[in-house]
Amino acid sequence: MQRRSRLGAWVLTGFTMLVFTFLMLPLLVVFPISVSSASYMQFPPPGFSWQWYQRYFGDEIWIEATIRSFQVAALCTVLAMLLGVPLAFLLVRSKRRGIWMLDRLAAAPIIVPTIILSIAIYSIFARLQLIGVWYGVAIAHTVLALPFVVILVGAGLRGFDPAQEQAAMGLGASWPVAIWRITLPQLRPSLISAAFLAFISSFDELVVAMFLSGAAMTLPKKMFDNIMMEIDPTIAAVSVTQILLVGICLGLTAIFGRGALATTMSR
Repeated sequence: MQRRSRLGAWVLTGFTMLVFTFLMLPLLVVFPISVSSASYMQFPPPGFSWQWYQRYFGDEIWIEATIRSFQVAALCTVLAMLLGVPLAFLLVRSKRRGIWMLDRLAAAPIIVPTIILSIAIYSIFARLQLIGVWYGVAIAHTVLALPFVVILVGAGLRGFDPAQEQAAMGLGASWPVAIWRITLPQLRPSLISAAFLAFISSFDELVVAMFLSGAAMTLPKKMFDNIMMEIDPTIAAVSVTQILLVGICLGLTAIFGRGALATTMSR
């Protein structure tokens, strides 16, 4: 019996490694190309060179697009958290009839195809003169990021024991103080994960940016335009930079998200 269990563990480990390798294969191609000495995309690269990173960091247009993407993603994260956290509280705590319908509608932006959503947003934003400005793209990205915040924070709330809030209010704390001092600290892993996911989803979004950004290009829009004009390893260097950024975000989420709950519970 123990032998079968050990064999099953080895099979599961082998299958996991196979899936992980399959997912990582594109990265194993992008990284070498980003440091290639060739003047075009070639794999395997004939030599080593930092020229494509130098071209990326030395190009004013690339840097402006990168900074603009950071601005858009930061504003999108703030808006998504300000709207999504109260909405998650409403959906989880409310006992009103029909609240389940609002719960399903909150996930609509990730169900509706992005191209259809982009056309609808474009028709509205054109009347509001929000086309071609970076904060217009951020507001549109908030629509896409909001479901992730609602789902993650809602999941955290469903695992939280509301009796702790009642105990705090029984000791004299007001409801807002109980939420601030008792509930939100224990939801910190969900809040941090939701914020990072909203940031990454906005930073990497292309379709909405193609409709709304105009001359104020974000980094994915700049990458798309560059591919349409010419294909050189600069794209690979930019992609590696994005991958490293996402890796840092995921690492911070794993560190602060998991540790926050343990720290709070031990107090």
